[in-house]
Amino acid sequence: MRLLDKLLLTAFLSVSAAVSAEVTLPRLVSDRMVLQRDVPLTVWGWADPGECVTVRFRGDILETVTPESGRWEVSLKPQQPGGPFLLEVNEKKIRDVLVGDVWLLSGQSNQECPINRLVDKYPEIEVSNNHMVRMYKVPTQKTNTAAQDIAPGAEWVSATASDVMRWVGLAYFLADDLYKSSSVPVGMLVSSLGGSAIESWISQEHLKEFPQLVIDRAALDSLPAAAADKGAGKWNQPDYDDSAWKTVKLPSSWRENGIDVHGTVWYRKEFEVPDRMAGRQARLLLGTLVDSDSVFINGKFVGVTFYQYPPRDYIIKAGILKPGKNVISVKLTDANGNGEFVKDKTYAVIGDYDRIPLEGEWKYAVGRDLRDEAAMKGRLKNLDTAGSQLYNGMILPIKDYAVKGAVWYQGETNAGYPQTYHKFLNCLRDNWRELYGRPDMPFIMVQLPNFMAKQTDPNAYSGWALIREAQLQSAKEDPNTALAVIYDTGEWNDIHPLNKKDVAHRVAIASRELVDHQKIQGQGPIYEGMKTVGDKIVITFSNTGKGLVAKGGKLRHFAIAGADRKFHWADAVIKGNTVVVSSPEVKNPEAVRYAWSDNPDDANLWNRDGLLASPFRTDNW
Repeated sequence: MRLLDKLLLTAFLSVSAAVSAEVTLPRLVSDRMVLQRDVPLTVWGWADPGECVTVRFRGDILETVTPESGRWEVSLKPQQPGGPFLLEVNEKKIRDVLVGDVWLLSGQSNQECPINRLVDKYPEIEVSNNHMVRMYKVPTQKTNTAAQDIAPGAEWVSATASDVMRWVGLAYFLADDLYKSSSVPVGMLVSSLGGSAIESWISQEHLKEFPQLVIDRAALDSLPAAAADKGAGKWNQPDYDDSAWKTVKLPSSWRENGIDVHGTVWYRKEFEVPDRMAGRQARLLLGTLVDSDSVFINGKFVGVTFYQYPPRDYIIKAGILKPGKNVISVKLTDANGNGEFVKDKTYAVIGDYDRIPLEGEWKYAVGRDLRDEAAMKGRLKNLDTAGSQLYNGMILPIKDYAVKGAVWYQGETNAGYPQTYHKFLNCLRDNWRELYGRPDMPFIMVQLPNFMAKQTDPNAYSGWALIREAQLQSAKEDPNTALAVIYDTGEWNDIHPLNKKDVAHRVAIASRELVDHQKIQGQGPIYEGMKTVGDKIVITFSNTGKGLVAKGGKLRHFAIAGADRKFHWADAVIKGNTVVVSSPEVKNPEAVRYAWSDNPDDANLWNRDGLLASPFRTDNW
């Protein structure tokens, strides 16, 4: 072939390779997706280093070259709402793209309650016909290391009748409510898992205050090396440089030679083969070995035995032995540290005319010590119970997908140990805001509903009340956090109540005030302070809106206590924007509690804007 032809062929093959190479997009970047309006948008993916990537969207063309890391990204300018649009990345086409508002919904089972459970209560779901709202349910992925992408198995779905049964209930009603109030496309990015604890959704860096939840990262990083055989695939090769290895005389035991190993030791020895023996079949006798072995000659496998008793009598196939220098490698494994070439046995290569003894000097090196692996595993006893596993698998990989804010609905799993929940909430919020690079990222927390049998004793312990208190405290501490109070929507005998429509509406109202800055009342009354006036306690509130009201009669579920810390059900009356609480059984009151139980569904303090007062206590007993 002429030089010119060769050059032309090489150029053609190079161009063909470049043309055929494909970029890989994250699974979220797919047909029917919704992009967040009014903010810069990151489009990212993976390709071979040096590959050119071109992104086209709504008339804009952006180009980049994939760096050595293999991960590329471009930034689209802020977009006005609308659609559908076409997004092109090289040869890939993402169709039916909308621009609107995207919310990240996370938590546990009430966040992901499937919509098919709600159809009897809400038959209108069956005939839903809204293609301008979409949902993506992130598949479950738990991992102790950072995931590059979310797991496969999901796609964006719209709220048309053919797709709606693939939705989760809260996301459906929230998207529908938000779209009806704004006429802007809505995307629900649902990353949740039933039964999950809040600590699984928080990064390791933000859990340092809780050592039992933090993985020993050095041990985790070292574990693969500790578990691996250093010699695998290398120390059996004939040209391997073993000049730095120690020497030992065989047959002998590990203990005789001071080899303190519970695992694997590799041995190597050179031996000379005469010309008349080269290339011919031969026998390899290795006496008896303790415990198991794999044997190679000139890098070729010749035999294996898995326990100590059988004599090692292996066939060296024709073509393996060569004239002159040959190398035998033996991988000897004993988990108990008693490895041995047993004495008074035959160790030799035996041919038709020659016998080559193998006793004498060998070289050795430790391939693997099981105790090193055990030590690393000992430092990783909390590997299955550590935090961050869902964060690593289901939040971290979506950090570049812009969202308007987050809706957090979780707490049932943590009700058994509520004392740390307040700190966990703050860690979660700080963590996610840092991850998204938005210190003021809006958070809307859904407070726990009413559940379990009613408690008639106002002094009864309630883990659910303590979780609600933690949610209230965290919301009060942050100006960009709102609280949706829902203890009238639960079912005493079902931890997964069906009334997701009212829950969604309260989240939507909170978002309109908090995020869209509409001049509406977005939350119910929240306890602010108290003062004692004689035998009464006067409670003040924020978020009273158009005024306080007792829905359905006189106020219920208030309790009052004196210095003995024993609570009694109390009389409570509304006076302007305050509530006055008293009881004939408490002459010198010191504390008040409201809706303080697992199931306070008879608690009935609202504002006239139609929103419930959050449960509270004035004490810290």
